[in-house]
Amino acid sequence: MTIRRLGGGVLAAATLVRLSAAQGTPCISRRAGSVPATYAAIVARERALVCERLATHIPGVQVAVAVNGKLVWSEGFGYADTERKTPVTRETQFRIGSVSKPLTATAVALLYEQGKLDLDAPVQRYVPSFPDKGYAITTRQLAGHLAGIRHYKDQEFFLNRRFATVLDGLTIFQDDSLLFPPGTRFSYSSYAWNLVSAVVEGASGDDFLHYMSAHVFRPLGLTHTAPDRSDSLIPGRTQPYDRDSAGSYHIAPAVDLSYKWAGGGFLSTAEDLVKFGSALLEPRLLKPETLDLLFTSQRTSAGDETGYGIGFFLTTDSLGHRWAFHGGGAVGGTAAFGLDRDSRVVVAILTNLSNAPLEPAQEIEAAFDR
Repeated sequence: MTIRRLGGGVLAAATLVRLSAAQGTPCISRRAGSVPATYAAIVARERALVCERLATHIPGVQVAVAVNGKLVWSEGFGYADTERKTPVTRETQFRIGSVSKPLTATAVALLYEQGKLDLDAPVQRYVPSFPDKGYAITTRQLAGHLAGIRHYKDQEFFLNRRFATVLDGLTIFQDDSLLFPPGTRFSYSSYAWNLVSAVVEGASGDDFLHYMSAHVFRPLGLTHTAPDRSDSLIPGRTQPYDRDSAGSYHIAPAVDLSYKWAGGGFLSTAEDLVKFGSALLEPRLLKPETLDLLFTSQRTSAGDETGYGIGFFLTTDSLGHRWAFHGGGAVGGTAAFGLDRDSRVVVAILTNLSNAPLEPAQEIEAAFDR
């Protein structure tokens, strides 16, 4: 690879790179933009990590890191389509699974901030058709996995039928009993976020997907974030893959994500996600107190912290920095996304493989954390 310096950075834009991984397998990568000289050594080490521990085991990987709102590393590894040898680029769109929840949480926060959504009102105020369960269920509880709504069961994760509306998607679970009285326990539920999307529609008077596009994606410049419509041709969308017990890749089964846009149905790029995360580190779209709402752990009715705010898992790292993060698993996609509110580092790693091992994500995050 030919590297030249331009404006204090190392430039290798749109250059196809072959690195030698530990196993001797070529590591194909395509870097976008420049790496500031300050981060050149860190990026070199972390690129080697991605090659050795991710890219040789996953068809396609996309990594982006921003610091203080500036993109410092963006690179695609491997292939969006292995048969056609289509390389992963900065514009390749991946299924992000539950990383959709932080995006939807931003819509919830906007409506709350505008006084259109009372987080502690019964959901029936915004979704009158949702059955009464004998307990009041609030949007705050739904968004914090405290509502008692169940998660997927049986083969629901692999649904491949079209749901015309958000309300149609509720029919999968709305007649089922609650797992526990709302507020008493934390129990992760993507279906709770189906109901959150219906709340967004009721509070805004707008279609959920249109609201997300008009009030979240476009204002933040997320030009490659969109619903994963199975009935549409999306040129930048990666081929999704599964891996069998022998370690061979094959195309993942067809699914239709129209039943769960809010909690697991969006496509995005690593660059879009770090742009999104960077916007949440400053009061651009949301006020500081609203951002604190997203990043404050909820509590059970007994007062126990859940480690989850509204759309984000929350923790403190070894440096005492406050991390907000979310992982995502989809059919043919695995994602990791996190932001450090103190060192202002945002990291996104996306893949086109089901159940991809993304443990190195923590090492990449730590490498840029100062």
